[in-house]
Amino acid sequence: MSSQSQSPFPLYEITGAPLERGRSYGEQAKRRIERSIEHYSEQAARLKLAPAELDKIIHGYIPVVRKFDENYLAEMEGIAQGAGVRLEDIFLLNARTEVMKLAVSPDLRARLLGETNDGCTSVKVTRAATQDGELIHAQNWDWKEECSETGVVLRILREDGPDLLTFTEAGMLARSGFNSAGISITGNNLESDRDYRQVGVPLPLIRRKALESTYVAHAMHAVYATPKTGSNNMAVAHAGGVIINFECAPDETFPLHPQDGLLVHANHWLSPVALAKLKDTGIAFSPCTLYREQRVRELLAPKVGGITVEDVKQALLDDYQSPWSVCRPPRGDFGRHTRSATVSTVIMQPAHGRMEVANLPALDPTFTRYELPQRH
Repeated sequence: MSSQSQSPFPLYEITGAPLERGRSYGEQAKRRIERSIEHYSEQAARLKLAPAELDKIIHGYIPVVRKFDENYLAEMEGIAQGAGVRLEDIFLLNARTEVMKLAVSPDLRARLLGETNDGCTSVKVTRAATQDGELIHAQNWDWKEECSETGVVLRILREDGPDLLTFTEAGMLARSGFNSAGISITGNNLESDRDYRQVGVPLPLIRRKALESTYVAHAMHAVYATPKTGSNNMAVAHAGGVIINFECAPDETFPLHPQDGLLVHANHWLSPVALAKLKDTGIAFSPCTLYREQRVRELLAPKVGGITVEDVKQALLDDYQSPWSVCRPPRGDFGRHTRSATVSTVIMQPAHGRMEVANLPALDPTFTRYELPQRH
């Protein structure tokens, strides 16, 4: 691996009511939010989507989010105010996939014009399989190389529920993370023949809802039952020992459970029930998913019962078949305009209140620790 040094993702702490914490977030992350908006505006331009067309879709989408949780709109409004940008721009960041795919329907020009898939490899290790008896929840996030400049870690201190720590793109409400109630979540891309036929709740908001939950049942309800626009896999875990993967089609959800202490997932459907009912349309564009999941499992399986955070890091840093590897250096994709990379590796131990994140780990596997202190 290269010794090229990457800057750690910045940590921003926000508190108060939704509008207030949104303003604080926007002010602190202003520069990174502006970069996020630039990235997705350029993507929209490549897709030949007129700004007025996007705004029209966004305004039609806002009532869906208001019905789901009006506090999220208030927080987005605050972010926009704090960063000095439009609400529509912040909304687009939080619903980028849904808005852009809907904007190019019915022919889904995004596929034809070649946009990168939001790929990932995630691993969950049960308490019985780890050395210290506490579960580990981790993920590689594979996405646009330039998002190494827009990633942030948010520490959100709330008066109306658990505090939470989340790694996300600047301007978004959540991506992967955990909360002070011991609940953690990661998400990775799936595709099916049911995608983009209905308007559902944007995925970052579903993840945020899970992270605001005091009870894991509520987090699972948010993931399992909320209608979605496109497919996605979300893994929900609790420090007490529960780990379930939810392979979500827009209108149906298929759970998966750990086997022999491990639950590993990449970007293809694993549930036999799901595979009997829908068509996996993503493998053709990300065939390495088929062995990424297998590689991580095979690297960790011999260590079950004594798996450490370091073991999980090494599995997620695996460079077999690089650049088509578990940990991918920046590279072009199959006939696509963008360059993708493993933007981050995120390792979480909710029981210890700890998250470690590496920026472009294929270039620099240096992890920075972020903590969620217990408040009494």
